[in-house]
Order: sequence, then structure tokens, then C-alpha cells
Amino acid sequence: MALAAAADTSWTLAPGPIALIAILTGLYGQRWRTVRGQPGSRTASVGRLLAFLGAMTVLFVALISPLDRLGEQLFAMHMVQHVLVLDLVPIALMLALTKTLLRPVTRRVAVLEQRAGVLAHPAFAVVLYVGTMAFWHIPAMYDLALENPTVHVVEHITFLNAGLLYWWHLLSPIRGRISIGPFGPVVYMLVTKLLVSFIGIAITFAPDAIYPFYADGPRVWGLSAGDDQAVAGAIMAVEQSVVMGVALAYLFVKALGESEKEDERAERYGPA
Repeated sequence: MALAAAADTSWTLAPGPIALIAILTGLYGQRWRTVRGQPGSRTASVGRLLAFLGAMTVLFVALISPLDRLGEQLFAMHMVQHVLVLDLVPIALMLALTKTLLRPVTRRVAVLEQRAGVLAHPAFAVVLYVGTMAFWHIPAMYDLALENPTVHVVEHITFLNAGLLYWWHLLSPIRGRISIGPFGPVVYMLVTKLLVSFIGIAITFAPDAIYPFYADGPRVWGLSAGDDQAVAGAIMAVEQSVVMGVALAYLFVKALGESEKEDERAERYGPA
């Protein structure tokens, strides 16, 4: 029986994440100031800057703050880390972008999308998102990531990339070569979030502890391995539902706004 232990809440301060956050902040800040200084430009708003800083803050919390260390002790904290990197960071980054801010790389993105073929299709993003979540929650892979720092870094990179590609199809300011249509976002998100929620439900109601790493570890905060696992699974399932609801509401309001603008253009200039 594992002994109770106090939680280690030390900061990770890993140089890799710190450098990544510093480089991204520098690049975005320079571009934002350039666009902000252009006459009549409204695309580099303070709101966009705050969205980007929010993304960097969440990334900092996930990979550098005590949350990273707690994730090595509690399954629930590791799950929080996963959903931050997979969803909240990519969402905030997408909201920080506009066509004007992306203009230096827009053509390159279009060429990359064309060359990527099926990899640029929204269906692939769904498969990658769900597959990444499922793969890294296989007990052998999950424990390996916790035991091997290099594998743990790879895990975080795959989560971030899967999240960025997934939310790019929904929130990107650049219209892609492949459109998911007016009702596409609903189907796109519903399929994805339901599949991931099933994984969370399976973890929540598993009769025994699935991951030996946590089952054999000390009982931090007095949580048993089963309770810790149930909380982690619930976090996954609830987060997916909440994010889907908020994102769909945002996309609906955005679609209404775009529709009103199209009507105003039609009234002002007539049919094209």
C-alpha cells in the first residue's frame, strides 16, 4: 500500500518551453506592432494581443508552473495539463490571428495546404485529434511518457500540434481550400467531442486503476488511485462538452455577423 505524501509544487522551469514562449511572444509582438502602426488598421486590436498573451500564459501554466510537477503525481492534474495544451492554447492562438497579421505567411500556408493533400482535410484533423488523445492514454504509452522525459516532451508536442490543426479548421482567419460548409462545424465538433468524451467516461468508470505509475505512487492529497482516475476522466469528459458548447455558440454568433455584413454589401452594391 502506497504511503501518503505531500505534493511537490516546485516550478519546472524547463528551458525548452521557456524559449518557445519567449520566441513566439517576440515574433507576434513585432508583427502586432508593425500592423498596429499602419494607418487605418483595426486588425491588430488590443483584444487580439490579449488573446495571444492569454495563450502564452496558459502554455506557461501547463508546462512550467507547478501544474507540470503535479501532473507527475496526480492523474487529474496531468489531465488538466493535457486539455490546456490540446484545446485552450490553440483556441487562444487562433483568436489572436487575423488575415493582416498572417499576411507574411499566407501564401506559404496556402501552398502547404495544397501540397498536404488529404492531410489538410478536416476529417484528418478529427482523426488526429481523437487518435492523439486515445494513443497517449494507452496505459503503456501513458506510463512511458511519465517515466521518460524525452517521450513526455514528444507527447506534449503531439498534443499541441493536434490541437492547432483541429482548431485551425474552425477558427483560422484564412479561408482554406477545403470548406466544411455551414453545418460542418456542428458535425466536426460533435463527432470529435463525443469520441473523446467516451474515452473520458471509460476512464472515469473503470473498475480498477488503469495506470501502474499512479497506482504504485504515493497518495498525494489523500486521493486513492481510483478516485484520482475518476476525477481525471470526468475532467476530460466535462471539458470536451464545455468547450464544444462555447465554441459552437461563438461560431454561431460569428456566422450571424458575417451574414449581416453580406446583406449590407448586397444592399449597398447590388448583386455581384
